[in-house]
Amino acid sequence: MSSPNEFNQARVISELRQFIKKLLLSPGTLEQTIDIMRRHTGEADMMQKTAHDISAETMVKIPDEASEWSDADRLYLELLKEVVEEEQALY
Repeated sequence: MSSPNEFNQARVISELRQFIKKLLLSPGTLEQTIDIMRRHTGEADMMQKTAHDISAETMVKIPDEASEWSDADRLYLELLKEVVEEEQALY
């Protein structure tokens, strides 16, 4: 019998796999989502604005409301934020 933690990990992995498939099917999407995060970096409600624009401009759909984000949504937005911050730190 699986524990709740194991079930949650399996769900997150499944969500991430689906998301990575979307990125692989449309390689330009990754750069586009990074550009969207760059646009909103430093703004109030940066993550919500980024999620909204990603959904509006790409095949990746993230709910506008943070309370509706899956663990995979949160992880992806956090990774985008880190990439942009590290990129900016280089300059």
